[in-house]
Amino acid sequence: MLRSTLKAVATPTFQLAKRGVQIEARLAQRGIQLSDPVPPKGNYVPAVRSGNTLFLAGHIPLMPDNNLAKGKVGKDVTPEQANAIARQVAINILSTLKVELGDLDRVTRIVKLVGFVNCTDDFTGQPGVINGASDLFVEVFGKKGVHARSAVGTNALPLGIPVEIEAVIEFSEDE
Repeated sequence: MLRSTLKAVATPTFQLAKRGVQIEARLAQRGIQLSDPVPPKGNYVPAVRSGNTLFLAGHIPLMPDNNLAKGKVGKDVTPEQANAIARQVAINILSTLKVELGDLDRVTRIVKLVGFVNCTDDFTGQPGVINGASDLFVEVFGKKGVHARSAVGTNALPLGIPVEIEAVIEFSEDE
């Protein structure tokens, strides 16, 4: 009886260890909590799979207080605030990845980010803004988080948001 009880208790632990929860442990260590992904605001899906690649739609800055960050960088939002907003968008991307993949340890590579910054005409710090997202992915995924990237300035973004980011992610099959 004791042996079967130990086996029942040991099996889930072994499965967790085999499956690994390294990425979620890193998030917890950094105080990062994932929430439900933001539902699409139009006629599209949040992610499309093609082979072992996941193409994510543009993600918006829903903040931890459930409010949407708004404003134009260089006018209403400082570059430092925009960098923190881009970091939150990256966390929102992780929420979508968690739903799509079930396990963040399945991510084998952050392939590419395309970041859009709603900014004034004379603002040229788009790369520094999008670094908020890039830095988070490297912090969480290590070498797997290093990616190609574009950081584009624009005169407007949907809903008046300051930052929108889309991503291309490579992942492994279920084990």
